[in-house]
Amino acid sequence: MQGFKVEDTRTLAIVAHSGAGKTSLIEALLHKTGTTSRLGRVDDGSSVCDYNPEEKERKVTIYAKPLYCTHNGKSIFMMDTPGYADFFGETLSALHVVDGVVLVVCGASGIEVGTQRVWKKIQEKKIPCIIFVNKLDKENADFYKVVNSIRNVFGKMCIPVQEPIGQAASFKGMKDILKDETVADEYKNMLIESVSETDDKLLEKYLETGTLGKDEMMHALEKGVKEDKLIPIMGGSVVSEVGVTELLNAIADDMPSPVERGVPENLVKPEATAPYSALVFKTVTDPFVGQLTFFRVYSGTIKADSEVNNCTKGTKEKLSSLMLFLGKDQKSVPEAGPGDIIAVAKLKNTSVNDVFSAAPVKFPQIVFPKPSISFAVQPQAKGDEEKISNGLHRLAEEDHTFEVHRDKDTKEEVVSGMGDLHLEIMLDKLKKKFGVSVTKSTPKIAYKETITAKGDAQYRHKKQSGGAGQFAEVWLRVEPLERGKGFEFVDDVVGGAIPQAFIVSCEKGIKSSLDAGGLAGFPVVDVRAVVYDGKTHPVDSKDIAFQVAARNAFKEACQKARPVLLEPIMNVEVYISPDLMGDVTGDLNGKRGRILGMDQVGDMQVIKAQVPSAELSRYSTDLRSLTGGRGSFSVEFSHYEEVPARLAQDIVANAKKLQKEEAEV
Repeated sequence: MQGFKVEDTRTLAIVAHSGAGKTSLIEALLHKTGTTSRLGRVDDGSSVCDYNPEEKERKVTIYAKPLYCTHNGKSIFMMDTPGYADFFGETLSALHVVDGVVLVVCGASGIEVGTQRVWKKIQEKKIPCIIFVNKLDKENADFYKVVNSIRNVFGKMCIPVQEPIGQAASFKGMKDILKDETVADEYKNMLIESVSETDDKLLEKYLETGTLGKDEMMHALEKGVKEDKLIPIMGGSVVSEVGVTELLNAIADDMPSPVERGVPENLVKPEATAPYSALVFKTVTDPFVGQLTFFRVYSGTIKADSEVNNCTKGTKEKLSSLMLFLGKDQKSVPEAGPGDIIAVAKLKNTSVNDVFSAAPVKFPQIVFPKPSISFAVQPQAKGDEEKISNGLHRLAEEDHTFEVHRDKDTKEEVVSGMGDLHLEIMLDKLKKKFGVSVTKSTPKIAYKETITAKGDAQYRHKKQSGGAGQFAEVWLRVEPLERGKGFEFVDDVVGGAIPQAFIVSCEKGIKSSLDAGGLAGFPVVDVRAVVYDGKTHPVDSKDIAFQVAARNAFKEACQKARPVLLEPIMNVEVYISPDLMGDVTGDLNGKRGRILGMDQVGDMQVIKAQVPSAELSRYSTDLRSLTGGRGSFSVEFSHYEEVPARLAQDIVANAKKLQKEEAEV
């Protein structure tokens, strides 16, 4: 940022489980630095961060958003992030472009599901971190208990650098373990031991003398945090702004600058004078300025009213004014340098994961989680189909955890997201932004039909009344193919019983009947149709006649070939803690699932299974209920299998009933 050296820039994300006080902490940081004149609060809707109508209404953070302040000569960019699981994609995009993290933990609730989820990503990305234990003035708050839990779950690299003065109702503030002589020896020794282990020379001195000097301790602690070897645990109460100044000092002193953090894979040099490079991590549609594109600068200096190369798309973009954001307020700046998070309006051909650079460079991409729940949507008003489709695709461009597609088998428009609340908010945005409403329902299952035996039929099509006559006779048999082979047509006619031109008509007629099988109206697959004989008329035989005859012969042959119903089977991977194994595997078995195996990934157990798609429509909700929100899963299509006879009867009956109702309408 103009007026600041790269070495004095800090770029960090504030992350937490929902309700731990993450957004309130940012409000306190902004207030303490004089960036805002009053302390905003989530509960009364005065928060600078949660300014969107849907955030105010639900009192939760839904979108990741950048904010900016200065402290002790440091330029600090902060990313507020959602703590709710449905919006974890927003958190991931923020974590991808920061140099440090402040992880907020509730002093009463301790480590929660969201804490563990975001911690896992922090560790994967090796991002330097400070842990802030909030709400120490709350009833049942216990700093010591939370510290022990953090060290047991996250590791001994997490070390307290402060100690509380009182607890819960008697909480008055925090003591600095390095500077305050009244700190308990247990915590002081713990800190000395942890710090000494980050450097061989310090460790040797500590083993020889049994102590270390304050200055060398502070230097080693700062170095250990920046190198992701130590994670300091601090504390306070953001509501009363206790501990906020100390945290600000730690951010300014201990969080790495872009120079110290470096650039992913060392692709460019994080210097203001180097060739420019930046990564786009977020786009949103603003009702007043149109599309906003947010990017993190990694090297060089990008100036307002300049042209940049989008080397991902191979295009050029004209940047108008560069903007800093503080909630809904924006401030134009003349230039941006390494570590800066900037927004620009009205770019035409730029999307998330695109790279701006003077020379071609490819940064690691943000990998978003796959959606876990889907709904079919239908317009509430006739004629809105195109508006709805355009609106949904625009929303999907903004949110990469939201997907929309038209199912070619069921002919439904299907939206997919991270959870019920996520989809509820996206459909509400569709209504507010694009003026169209939809109703949602459980998506239809893409059943298919096939045969399990051979079947033979002959069909004569004869039309003599009124106008030109029609005549065609087709003899054919059907045979089952291997699963996944689709459809195969065989011409086995000898002696010219059916001329070649009408053989083509036969194939066309059969293919036209594949989309609606005779069993329950579902598409027919994995069938070979063999036309082996027939008859013609010198005048009345024509293309349409052989299409009709072949289509009806095919249907009759399939009915004789023991037709069955097929259902899609999905590969499912469920990630849970080991103590939930029994409950989750039992639930999968109850869903007609087959357990294929189990793997250990870090401290998580991965269950691999195959489950019918029909059993997974509410699995996101089921798993969340079963695991208390501590489980996640991924799904992808595997293959089709025959539906058990007891279930197939009901499916066929319901399909025929629906067909009858639609015909009557």
